[in-house]
Amino acid sequence: MSWFESQKLGEMAPGTKVIIYSLLWFWAFVVVFPLYWVVITSFKLPVHVSDGPDFLPFIDYQPSLHAWKYIFIDLGSDTFRPYLNSVIIASISTVFAMIFGSMAAYALARLHFQPRLISIVLFLIALGLAAYAAISFGVDWRLALALGIAVFFFLVRALQRVPSPRLGNGDILFWVISQRILPPIVAALPIYIMFQQLHILDTHFAIILTYITVNLPIVVWLMYDFFVSIPRDIEESAGLDGASKIRIFFEMALPLAKPGLAATSLLVLILSWNEYLLALFLSTAKAQTIPLLVAAQNATRGPQWWYMSVLIIIMIVPVVLLTILLQRLISKGLLLGAVKG
Repeated sequence: MSWFESQKLGEMAPGTKVIIYSLLWFWAFVVVFPLYWVVITSFKLPVHVSDGPDFLPFIDYQPSLHAWKYIFIDLGSDTFRPYLNSVIIASISTVFAMIFGSMAAYALARLHFQPRLISIVLFLIALGLAAYAAISFGVDWRLALALGIAVFFFLVRALQRVPSPRLGNGDILFWVISQRILPPIVAALPIYIMFQQLHILDTHFAIILTYITVNLPIVVWLMYDFFVSIPRDIEESAGLDGASKIRIFFEMALPLAKPGLAATSLLVLILSWNEYLLALFLSTAKAQTIPLLVAAQNATRGPQWWYMSVLIIIMIVPVVLLTILLQRLISKGLLLGAVKG
């Protein structure tokens, strides 16, 4: 019998099994080895790191808690403050991004929108004028925003009879995801100037608001697929019984989309947790996050890999634990998101 012929129906042939598991073990080694390298580096003295690639503790080198002592005791609050900032900013921004994004995705999946193109243009013009008044003339931003909204409604009403093409749900979805195509560095400087004028730089509020805005397109795009996959008959039956759209959304749509919520929430949390560029622009000391602290270990004496390794370990632990806890929901959510029709 050939080594590549299966002996039982539904069972892989021995040769095929060896090849597949060899590839899986190789890929597992590729994924795990960097983590192993970070762990052993965190227990090395600077001289051991400079000596070259030593892989085996107690054999190639003598482990030391020097780096751990420095990060947790010598730095103390300088370590825990950025870590706590990351926990607060990432968790709050993820919760609000999921709430707003899920509601927008559900609306796009169940309702048909036909906004007039001229109304969208007028809204952007009114918003731009409000920002210009607040930045250039020192007008209070709340007053400028109120005036901008008033101007927008006045112009929309005045030009309601002007012919204008209409957009559909597909156009809105494309516009939403296009916001992620834009490189963050393009928006970093305008956001910095805006928050500087509003005197909210280096605050949790500024970074949370930015992270929510940046991650909303991903939530809308992913959750839209999950809501579309839910049969409409269930919601229509509840609607006939008198349930409102809000009640259907919170009591039926969200529980049915729980796997998608778990997978999307974890992705958004990871993006917020690891965000470096926007945090670099919007914070200095008070709202500094853990990625900035890791980057700060690249000092004038060069990268301090031993300290950096300790920070990387404590940085990835929460994400790994959450992934393990949500593993079943995440796997189910990824499979559901891949099924169309």
